[in-house]
Amino acid sequence: MPVVTENLLGAYLRDRRTRLDPAAFGFSVGRRRTPGLRREEVAQRSNISPTWYTWLEQGRGGAPSADVLNRIARGLMLTDIEREHLFLLGLGRLPEVRYKAAEGVTPRLQRVLDSLEVSPALVKTATWDIVAWNRAAAAVLTDYGALPPGQRNILRLMFGNPHVRAAQHDWDAIARFVVGSFRADAARAGAVSEVSQLVDDLCRLSPEFEALWRENDVGVHGEAVKRLRHPTLGPIELEYSAFAVDGRPDLVMIVYNPVTGSDADRIRSLVTSRPAS
Repeated sequence: MPVVTENLLGAYLRDRRTRLDPAAFGFSVGRRRTPGLRREEVAQRSNISPTWYTWLEQGRGGAPSADVLNRIARGLMLTDIEREHLFLLGLGRLPEVRYKAAEGVTPRLQRVLDSLEVSPALVKTATWDIVAWNRAAAAVLTDYGALPPGQRNILRLMFGNPHVRAAQHDWDAIARFVVGSFRADAARAGAVSEVSQLVDDLCRLSPEFEALWRENDVGVHGEAVKRLRHPTLGPIELEYSAFAVDGRPDLVMIVYNPVTGSDADRIRSLVTSRPAS
């Protein structure tokens, strides 16, 4: 007995189009045998042949191109996660990354940061802009709130701020690590064109950055120990871990935990002595 292969792509397309309201897209409702859009209406919205779209739902005609799937995703008003699922069903892979600049974080995520009283924590974008932080980060790392938004960038601070540079235990090693990780993050997020102006600015600002950038090294921002020379606390060690923000592939949360109880006590004292922002 022949094995029947289930047409998962066709089933998904049919399900998505039946959820759409024809009237919302200017189509006549009239008498319809099934809810949602007709096949030819999806094809019209997707700017593809009705015959080709019908074949896709029927499991005929071979694998669609990425361009066709992107058109259908727009035609069906798919969300980012639905578009990813469409590509997995149609091509067996995720679509190419489309970078979206982050404007901030949700109040819930900010509350997570604020709950970490003695652990400096921040959220950065794929272009290494800092978009959220807690009081401990402002006290121990950098007072990001005192900076113009355009200067809240880890690369700009590392290569352009003498106070940040002086606080690093081994600036040369940290700078190399930062540039390699930044390059990898930008490429992974599809943000290479978005960082071109930042890279140009840094190359003009810092010959050291330009030299490191030309080496084309890549790295990963995972887990390690950060050693700082804090102007008030003195030498301090922090273990850091990087976490992806669920549903926001453009964001990464980094949490720095004090290595010792003494370090934690000193950070707590410093944070409580500062006025709340």
